Amino acid sequence: MQSLKGIADEIIVIDSFSTDRTEEICKANGVIFLQVEWRGYGQTKNWGNEQATNDWIISLDADEELSPKLRESILELKKTGPQNYFYSFNRLTNYCGQWIKHGGWYPDNKVRLFDRRIAKWQGEFVHEHLVFPESIKPQLLIGDCNHYSFASIEQHINTVNKYSSLAADEMLAKGRGFSLYKLIFSPPLTFIKMYFLKAGFMDGIYGLIIAVISSHYRFLKYAKMRRKM
Repeated sequence: MQSLKGIADEIIVIDSFSTDRTEEICKANGVIFLQVEWRGYGQTKNWGNEQATNDWIISLDADEELSPKLRESILELKKTGPQNYFYSFNRLTNYCGQWIKHGGWYPDNKVRLFDRRIAKWQGEFVHEHLVFPESIKPQLLIGDCNHYSFASIEQHINTVNKYSSLAADEMLAKGRGFSLYKLIFSPPLTFIKMYFLKAGFMDGIYGLIIAVISSHYRFLKYAKMRRKM
């Protein structure tokens, strides 16, 4: 919220009835705090976009913030006026206190500044994404969106367990068949790609841990898919 102040004309937080201090913290920061029953990732974000006064949206998750350089880029864009309908940021992830710059985690390009009239979120299970006309190419803004992903390895493992279940549900909902080949070979291939081909080893011990847990995620989602069939 602090990183958006002076950038956004209004800051709206969409909450699905959190049981922690979310409401207290938001109201103490003077933002617009709205609650709605969870509708899935895509539809909940679309509902949030509809509550805005203006058509241009900066969409950030609760664990993200604009870096000072990205703030400068957006302020300059506000001065000159947008020349495109969509703008993307490079997302830099902080894992257990360390910035991760390899293994496919950076640059993690995300479209997060857009005109809501021609873009909608899609994806109800996991990994929602913006859908917009293919003829429009997003423009990359200078500066990173800082992503504070996991404060502990335990948190990462818990999230992988949750998201692998959602991914299995999504594959079944789309009518995808189970593949024993992917169950066996996708995990080791994921590790090789992240740790060696995309230089995850350059991030030290956390690069290794991320590659191993990411491989385990691939195994779990196919194993859970098979179990749910």
